[in-house]
Amino acid sequence: MLQQHPIRKIRRIVDEALVEMAPWFDEMYATGGRPSIPPEMLIRASLLQIFFTIRSERQLVERIDYDLLFRWFVGLGIDEAVWNHSTFSKNRDRLMAHQVDEKLFDTVKKQAYAKKLMSRDHFTVDGTLLDACAGIKSFKPKEEHSDDDDSRSSGENFHGEKRSNETHESTTDPEARLFRKGKGKEAKLCFMGHLLTENRNGLIVDAEASLAGTSKEWDSSISLLANQSARPGQTVGADKGYDTNEFVEGCRELRVTPHVAAKTVGSKADGRTTSTDGYLISQRKRKRVEECFGWMKAYGLMHKLRHRGIEKVDWLFRFTAAAYNITRMKTLIA
Repeated sequence: MLQQHPIRKIRRIVDEALVEMAPWFDEMYATGGRPSIPPEMLIRASLLQIFFTIRSERQLVERIDYDLLFRWFVGLGIDEAVWNHSTFSKNRDRLMAHQVDEKLFDTVKKQAYAKKLMSRDHFTVDGTLLDACAGIKSFKPKEEHSDDDDSRSSGENFHGEKRSNETHESTTDPEARLFRKGKGKEAKLCFMGHLLTENRNGLIVDAEASLAGTSKEWDSSISLLANQSARPGQTVGADKGYDTNEFVEGCRELRVTPHVAAKTVGSKADGRTTSTDGYLISQRKRKRVEECFGWMKAYGLMHKLRHRGIEKVDWLFRFTAAAYNITRMKTLIA
């Protein structure tokens, strides 16, 4: 039974990715002081944290200490000491400085392309809100009133007060933005996560986090599409929120046919496009991107962010996207 454990298939994918990343790891070791913890181990441990939905690094280190499966996956011997949980915080900047998230994502994607699991022609794009690691009461005026007793200024009583991102910011995470997904929805401090998926198996082709904002969905989506190699006949499916002049024209400039869900009134979608069989297929396939968001939030710890600042959020979002692809490939390869 142990030979059939799903983690073995996952480790084979991770091993192949880390072997390809080996030349970059040589640059990441510290040249002085105490010996560095191998970045390979930190990456493996961080992946385990996502796969098993472990909320904190402290709990992760405790699990590695007593769980032989975790030790085997990370590469620690049965008697080797486990590093302190603070190691993750100290070394995350080192991993970020060397774009480990992008390198891991690209090497895993390369495996998927080699096994013909991903399409290069037909895509889906979508975005979601990521709850920031900041409470709504931290959203205060940028220029505080001189009277410290002013309850409005302190954020304790903000009812009836007009607040916007131009005049207010969070004292916990200044880069978080107050945003609501739609009419009647609650305004929250958040960031945005954007995914570009392919339509063959629903694997993630590219991922990016951004500041929250209406236009950010279209801008980031065009940016993700622009990063892909151009091929004749490429299409991209999207929901009605992308039926805008900015997104549709941006896709056409990239020579990608926009298969956006057409609005009832004022649609920018071309009638010659919406009447094709390919458009109908894209509209069926585009819903699979929600599976990616669902997994990343339910299992990948992206439902409520644990880090502050767009740089860390973007790094973790792309790293989690790579973890999702690994879990999907484990099933597809079998």
